[in-house]
Amino acid sequence: MIFRQTHEPGQLGLSDFTDMGRLGVTIAGQRLDHLLYHFRLVWSGFEHAHVILGGESFVALAEGLQNALWSLSGSPLYHRSDSLSAAFRNLDADAKADLTHRYEELCAHYRMTPTRNNKGVAHENGSIESSHGHLKNAVRDALLMRGARDFDDLGSYRAFIDEIVSRRNVAHGKRIDAERARLQALPDRRTTDFEEVVVTVSRTGGFTLRKVFYTVPSRLIGHRLRVRLFDDRLDVFIGGTHLLTLPRGRADANGKHDQVVNYHHIIHSLRKKPMALRGLVYRDKLFPRLEYRRTFDALIEQLPDKQACKITVELLALAHDRGCERELAEELARTLDAGELPDLAALSALFGPDPARLPTVNVQLASLNGYEALIGTTCAVEVA
Repeated sequence: MIFRQTHEPGQLGLSDFTDMGRLGVTIAGQRLDHLLYHFRLVWSGFEHAHVILGGESFVALAEGLQNALWSLSGSPLYHRSDSLSAAFRNLDADAKADLTHRYEELCAHYRMTPTRNNKGVAHENGSIESSHGHLKNAVRDALLMRGARDFDDLGSYRAFIDEIVSRRNVAHGKRIDAERARLQALPDRRTTDFEEVVVTVSRTGGFTLRKVFYTVPSRLIGHRLRVRLFDDRLDVFIGGTHLLTLPRGRADANGKHDQVVNYHHIIHSLRKKPMALRGLVYRDKLFPRLEYRRTFDALIEQLPDKQACKITVELLALAHDRGCERELAEELARTLDAGELPDLAALSALFGPDPARLPTVNVQLASLNGYEALIGTTCAVEVA
């Protein structure tokens, strides 16, 4: 039996996740299996949505909820989520207790009282469950109007979702403004919306975390790094210094490990041992664009392995040194489409610096007589 409730402004905010996989969204041609974190104020209907690349997790909840509260410029008295059963999956008792404590601390930071649905009772979050369907329909309609479900990058898709949610909020503008005045003031800063772990960079030029291997610059081999795990990225620190940001990878559901590889990190070491490319475990992830993979396949088919690996590594080095990854890929595509193999010397000349445009630097050396004069002056002062 369902007991309908009346709500007061500023009292209750709801959080939930909804699966968007069936919409068929792609990023640069690759299918994007993702969720939306969805926040809603019950009284005014204010909404916020955040694209989640992984499954339901505390990190995703913390990041999405804080984004919602800061865009709203206030926090309600109560926050309700589901039972977090998906976030607790495969965790031991200590990890579940820690996650519960972190969720309570998150709510306490914003002076919200945390509440949860009973497990498996979706209608207890009915004010947001029904809104999931309306939001999905709005996204589906917008995709149809757009005429394409493919986006250049994740940022473009996130901006697309933000625009849809913003238009939906405009329809409730007066009620949202009225409820915003009844919300609690925000604290001075956000609280943590990440997990932090310490890793050691191995001699393979990277580290393994959550069944995913990540490459880092080879100069970091042997160093211990602090890694902050967000839903879509890793921020890597050494001491208190931020080194780099890596896209977050995830192991397959069947337990198979994954790799996140950046050829810029390892190209200098690979040039010393180009034959390592032939059987490299993460070779398929090394190529930054499909054209480089096609080139390697064509070379390995028509040339000896040693020569094919050497040319491929030098092409990657050329893209790295000259900053011409896209332009070189386009040139490789034209060469392969013509049924030819790339000419490394010609490509090096094409993307190398033009000698005629290099500046001529003339260095005029100072006369040594000036130094002798200074020495003589110093000696005279000491004698005096």
